[in-house]
Amino acid sequence: MRDLTLHEQFELEILSRMQSGRLLDALVFTGGTMLRLCHGLDRYSVDLDFWAARAGMDWTTYAHKLGSHLSPHYQIMDAANKRFSLVVELKSAAYPRSLKIKIRKEVRPVKTETSIAYSSNSTVQVFMKTVALDDMMKSKIEAFLTRGEIRDAYDMEFLLKRGVPLEADGKIVKRLLAGLQKLGKKDYSVKLGSLLPSELRQYYRENGFRILTSKLAAKT
Repeated sequence: MRDLTLHEQFELEILSRMQSGRLLDALVFTGGTMLRLCHGLDRYSVDLDFWAARAGMDWTTYAHKLGSHLSPHYQIMDAANKRFSLVVELKSAAYPRSLKIKIRKEVRPVKTETSIAYSSNSTVQVFMKTVALDDMMKSKIEAFLTRGEIRDAYDMEFLLKRGVPLEADGKIVKRLLAGLQKLGKKDYSVKLGSLLPSELRQYYRENGFRILTSKLAAKT
């Protein structure tokens, strides 16, 4: 757990440095780490995920600025400016794990809001543009239907418990229920178990996604 605490401090340190270099202005924070740092998601996640906030970005210039701003503080383990994404992996002697910044160059038609990224493990707070929770639910539905990963189902249930509506037609609901039924013991004990604090692991092994399944079943 100490490694996870340090990793969260590392995340906020990097976000703060990106903010000081005005590198967050062109981005929208998204994904599991956004939900954890900005909305209290109680599972572990490893990357800082972003979407582009506007079209027409000069990504070569942005990649150079990002590297120049962060390289005095961190070892850049890998950097790739690809056609559809920009990925930078950073390492610091102060933290046990490396951390990846993943930026999708795609501009998605989503609502955004200003949120505070923070943690009880750090004194750093970062104001930033994030995907609104209604659109995060849509993104998580799409992700689960595409890759079938249990973490996306967990995030959907988390959002439901936060009062975020799950809007889906009958066909999508059936696909979601079918996907949940395909999740096996290894998904719960290994894939999800490795992401959760100990007090939650047993609950999900015994109960699965009871709240999410009930909500979906009511829509059929």
